[in-house]
Amino acid sequence: MAQTVPSGDNSLLRDTISTRKISRLERFLGPENYRIMQGMMKTPASIAGFSLVFFFVLIAVFAQQIIPSVGRDPYAIPRDGFKSDPRPMGTEWNRNVPDIPFWYKAVTGKEEWVHLLGTSEGQYDIFYGIIWGTRTAFYASIVVTLSTLLIGVIYGSIAAYYGGIVDMVLMRIVDVISILPGILAALILAAILTPLIGKSTIPVMVALIAFGWTGYSRFIRADILSVRERDYVLAARVIGVKDSRILFAHILPNAIFPTLILASMAIGDVVLSFAALSFLGVGVEIGYADWGQLLSFARNWITSLNTYWYIITWPGLTLVLFVMGWNLIGDALRDVLDPRMRGKT
Repeated sequence: MAQTVPSGDNSLLRDTISTRKISRLERFLGPENYRIMQGMMKTPASIAGFSLVFFFVLIAVFAQQIIPSVGRDPYAIPRDGFKSDPRPMGTEWNRNVPDIPFWYKAVTGKEEWVHLLGTSEGQYDIFYGIIWGTRTAFYASIVVTLSTLLIGVIYGSIAAYYGGIVDMVLMRIVDVISILPGILAALILAAILTPLIGKSTIPVMVALIAFGWTGYSRFIRADILSVRERDYVLAARVIGVKDSRILFAHILPNAIFPTLILASMAIGDVVLSFAALSFLGVGVEIGYADWGQLLSFARNWITSLNTYWYIITWPGLTLVLFVMGWNLIGDALRDVLDPRMRGKT
């Protein structure tokens, strides 16, 4: 641990200036990044958010150990028959039974598999769909968020940096796309792509990416417009630094943090949109391990939820907790990075 101590014989200076130990981690990260990390570790919202997200990460990583896959496709929810009526929690599992994992007997006290959370319409096991659907949620949300963030940042950066006619033309395109209702436009595009590509997660993700980047472009453009006129940017232009280097090495690192906050909060929105499109029957095959798919199995039983409450409660609760975790992290990151909130985290 390094320590800053006044040198020389000035005892008054030594007594006046307080000393503080500087850890190796702070030296490695830098004072600002270290402050952000400390703020995230001390904020109750971020602790709760990270705990929820880490819980789902563990489920996604150890899905095979929690409930082993059945058949060649692990994302195909095994069916215990073909009856339409859902079966309650704890009923015996007769067909397409997974192997018994190491934890099952110790936790449940049973020798054979039962439907821990019941079955949905068509006898799809809800527990299996939730566990393996966690991987689907992470895959779809991360791919869509990173793709829309990358497109939006590059697009908005070019518009803001060059300005003038370039900015006007590019942002008018954004305006046209933004006029379209997001989820409805994604639904139409996914419905068009599904016959061409086939039923999978790809049509839905492509549709969400196609209409999801405009918000980032507007956000980053507003920040770059305020950064591009600063002295260090003007100095770089004077000495002949290339535009691409000025934009990506000097301007973006100082303007992208608010956009990253928006992206962290958007992960939950992507999961909700993906689940909504899956609920409407667009994209993935029937029986694919996806939370929206599980919720869609409850559509015909809404009037009987007093009896079949479990078919919508468990998938819905899982979706709520996943989205809540990312939103809490985004809120905490916003508070830590906002200068007006310093000292309050």
